[in-house]
Amino acid sequence: MEFFQTIYDEFLSFFGVGSWLKMFKSGDYSALLTWDGIRSAMSPLIPLLLIIEIARASFYKRFKIDNYKISFLIIVFNRFIGRYLSFAMVALCIGLFEKYAIITTTPTWYWFLYGYVVWELAHFVYHYLGHKVRLFWCLHSTHHAPEDMNLSVTYAHFFLEAPYADIIRTTICILLGVNPVLLFLIMFIDGTWGALIHVGENILKDGRLGFLHKIILTPSHHRVHHAKNPLYMDTNFCNLLNIWDHVFGTLQHEKKEVPMEYGITREMNPGNFWDVYFGEFYALAKDIRKAPGLKNKLLYIIMPPGWNHTGDHKTAKIVKKEFLDTSDAQPVVNVS
Repeated sequence: MEFFQTIYDEFLSFFGVGSWLKMFKSGDYSALLTWDGIRSAMSPLIPLLLIIEIARASFYKRFKIDNYKISFLIIVFNRFIGRYLSFAMVALCIGLFEKYAIITTTPTWYWFLYGYVVWELAHFVYHYLGHKVRLFWCLHSTHHAPEDMNLSVTYAHFFLEAPYADIIRTTICILLGVNPVLLFLIMFIDGTWGALIHVGENILKDGRLGFLHKIILTPSHHRVHHAKNPLYMDTNFCNLLNIWDHVFGTLQHEKKEVPMEYGITREMNPGNFWDVYFGEFYALAKDIRKAPGLKNKLLYIIMPPGWNHTGDHKTAKIVKKEFLDTSDAQPVVNVS
């Protein structure tokens, strides 16, 4: 009975309805006046949209269980083995680095704007490294493995990715003086938006969001980020504000003449949990084993995916250059 109670509690926790049930039973809604209460009240939003997405897909006969199966398996796996690691890393980094901050900020609106710009820089750094360092790609690739874009993809992460991401993001933010109170608020807003931009065509066919497409990173931008087409590889690393993609030249708009193909370029079985979750680690281990000399073995760990000790590189940068050299396609960075 304890096992089934645990499963039930996890179900309520994932769908965010536990706090609502408690308030409804007690009739006491004072928790909504606190930060934790607001966060708990917002937590059912993404799971609710996910249910709507699945229902619409089923109604229009576009639902495929394979598009959701692995993501849900990953949710269950991660909930039991990595639930508290990310929060612990955030707290650790604040404790270690707050005293070394270059400036001191306060919870005000202008420092909030500063903090958000800094947060997006920190997110860009983490996300860029996740695509450009082979070891970090092993952590991040689980998120890119699904071959369909839907809200369940937001939960498809290797359990160690969030802790490593938060070490990088929190450290940068704290050293650049982002107030911890503002940081948690920014993380909540950014996390909510980061989930929403995974919405699939079953809910939002055109993910450009009108004029917002020119101002922020929209679901359309993030669909581009998840595509494995050469034109779309390694683009749109920001999460909400696209300022740093503009600065570093990684902003890429969706092109209707280049339909997106989701997934990763490595040959894999997207319906196999172990391949999706551990496949990149296995591929890296094989490359390290066959590499001659310690230097090449280390380079496989830190160089971009596709790097090869023979010089026959297939990195995203090279693949994209070859594609652009042999086609009329050009990156689109200045139009909607």
